[in-house]
Amino acid sequence: MKKSRPLFYLIVLAFLFTLPLYTGVYVLNVMGIILIYMALALSWDMLLRSGQISFGMAGFFGVGGYGAALLFLNTGVHPLVSIVLGGLIAGVLAWLIGSAVLQLRGMYFAIVTLALAEIFRVIVRNLPDLTGGPEGTILPQAIFAGNSTYTYWLVLSVAALSVAVSDIFRNTRIHFALTSIRNDEIVAKSSGIDVFKYLVFLFAVTSAIQGVAGGAYAHIYGFVSPEGSFSIDFTLLPIAMALLGGMHSTWGPVVGAVVLGVVSEFLKLQIPYGHLMVYGIIIVVAILFFPQGIVGTVGQRWKKTVSH
Repeated sequence: MKKSRPLFYLIVLAFLFTLPLYTGVYVLNVMGIILIYMALALSWDMLLRSGQISFGMAGFFGVGGYGAALLFLNTGVHPLVSIVLGGLIAGVLAWLIGSAVLQLRGMYFAIVTLALAEIFRVIVRNLPDLTGGPEGTILPQAIFAGNSTYTYWLVLSVAALSVAVSDIFRNTRIHFALTSIRNDEIVAKSSGIDVFKYLVFLFAVTSAIQGVAGGAYAHIYGFVSPEGSFSIDFTLLPIAMALLGGMHSTWGPVVGAVVLGVVSEFLKLQIPYGHLMVYGIIIVVAILFFPQGIVGTVGQRWKKTVSH
């Protein structure tokens, strides 16, 4: 199975890459949003594998968006370079913050990360000369002049990067270190694992991915604002996707993002003003009946079928 995994990934990637050849602009736009959320869901799940729950995704997503937009406007760097630099800014900021707050564990760490998005939002609102203040900043034009095919390939690249990093974490010694930390930190330390170093590294890497996603989002829509860039949606929806698809895996968040992304778009069309309520009900029901997520539940049932 492991030997066939790279081939499977290549087939899926080839299918997704050629999607613009046989779909229209609407499908590409929907897929673009799903891929952005997929990258965020994967980044959240990667940190969760260490036992740490973060609610700071919207914060680093917004930092990456503002970083990419302001670098592009003030230095004239290429938009793609600014997106990478925006992710780097988010990663470095997470490394600095993580060096302090990762002394905390469990709910204390989660509460601190929840406050980060609001802190970042307040900062950008009160720096009007640099960030545009409460009104935000408009970019001269969207990246690739709004070409839906190119923007789709951009977010596909971000999602593919997230899948690759997640898979590396799942199939290297990092996986065993993170699992050991999640199960029992004392045992992990006694085994020679530098718990603090791993947690800071993981927090920085996952935040950098969120920053890259935020930078891509900012350039695609040509606009950043305190309310839009640091929206709580960029925290809650990816978490819901990871919970639905299945935690502590690569394919769980991927499946969850696709399922909830498609369902959400359908509900928007059918129930424009009540889709969020139905969306919430679907999440609750799914978690009640699929506590291990779609991927975990299907995997268990498949093993039982094969064993019989």
